[in-house]
Amino acid sequence: MGKAKKQLDMLNGPIWNKLPRFALPVAATAILEQLFNASDIAVVGNFTGAAKTISVAAVGANSSIIGLIVNLFIGIALGANVVIAHAVGQGRTEDVQKAVHTSVVFSVLGGIAVALLGELAAAPLLRLLNVPEDVFPLALLYLRIYLAGMPVILLYNFEAAIFRSVGETKIPLIALASSGVLNVLLNLFFVAVLHRTVDGVAIATVISNAVSSVLLYRRLRRTNLTIRLEPKQLRIDFAILKRILSIGLPAGVQSAVFAFSNIVIQSAINSLGTVVMAASSAAFNIEIITYDILNSFSQACTTFVGQNYGAGKLDRCKKTLFLCMIEGIALLAAAIAVILFFGKTLLAIFNDDPEVVETGYIRLVMIMLSHSFSLLYEVMSGYLRGFGISLTPAILTMLGVCGIRIAWIKLVFPHSRTFRTIMTAYPISLAATALLVLVALLCYHPARRLAKKRSRSIEKV
Repeated sequence: MGKAKKQLDMLNGPIWNKLPRFALPVAATAILEQLFNASDIAVVGNFTGAAKTISVAAVGANSSIIGLIVNLFIGIALGANVVIAHAVGQGRTEDVQKAVHTSVVFSVLGGIAVALLGELAAAPLLRLLNVPEDVFPLALLYLRIYLAGMPVILLYNFEAAIFRSVGETKIPLIALASSGVLNVLLNLFFVAVLHRTVDGVAIATVISNAVSSVLLYRRLRRTNLTIRLEPKQLRIDFAILKRILSIGLPAGVQSAVFAFSNIVIQSAINSLGTVVMAASSAAFNIEIITYDILNSFSQACTTFVGQNYGAGKLDRCKKTLFLCMIEGIALLAAAIAVILFFGKTLLAIFNDDPEVVETGYIRLVMIMLSHSFSLLYEVMSGYLRGFGISLTPAILTMLGVCGIRIAWIKLVFPHSRTFRTIMTAYPISLAATALLVLVALLCYHPARRLAKKRSRSIEKV
């Protein structure tokens, strides 16, 4: 992957042109990561003959469970990002090193724990989701194989967070692009050549994730940046881990709660039958593109604010928030327009059943309308996390997203059992959450509060 370049300077010069340089590779990486699942669905949807709808539904039935687990640890990885970014801004190289090695060890141990516990919980979780009996065996098979690969999946996400903490977003993208090509080829080999079903695509996904994590590990070993990895120093520094978890765990819980609310929604979707399941699964793999774009600006906001907060440059923190909003809205609007225009064509790639396509397009329209609220909510949350304020967004997510969606499914859906009714929960819950986080931001106003605190300290001196 070539010689390492000088890390992105977030502390000096213009911000507006650096945000896209950070955010776009992050978005592209997340989209490629999602394409692992999308390629699984596309291959089984086109090469499994009469069983294609059941196979697509089986893979899609697991998306909410996988999302809950992975999002929890991605949130914790974000804690590592913030801790390293603060240390970089303050020039504390020793703490950077401790955080890097702690993060790598924790990701592997966490992945092993999830793999073991997940194998025991896989069947009960799918039962809780009301997965239809005709779909259940294949869904269980896919989930068990996927969970076995958790150590390498989590390792990649923590390694990527380490690189992003210093503004290096292209290296994780290159690693994932390489393994993404491999994933597609292996999918086709296992399913089209060896005539496997969901087990084939699951094995392909695990192998591909292993390749991407190994590529990033090697790059961390060879980089000339402050985040260089030394195998002899691989150990957990519990003081650093405590700081990572204090920021990352609330962010992880926030993402996990988000995913849990989606599990509740997925259970309602599953109750409407296999066609609706397949349609929702296909739409999810398209709509995630716009979510990845808006979330990339949230991550950019967190990292830029984290470094500048560490360096005491509070004006740049406020400017970062404003620019992330403006640039994120512009890019998101363009992506939504393209997806809605080509939506039905894109859905047909996964499953060309006319009923599946029409049902899937209902979801696309509703989710695209919701993502404008998502951008506001995610960027403001990212801004607060950059200052180390992570618990408040997590609590507000529980109230706004999880609370409203669960209430909607329990109270409204039973009286109008349609797919459109389920989808209405998304814009309502995200609009409410965006409003709650805005109120929290206005109350905290961390940049202004810290500036006043600093001013008072100077006056005392």
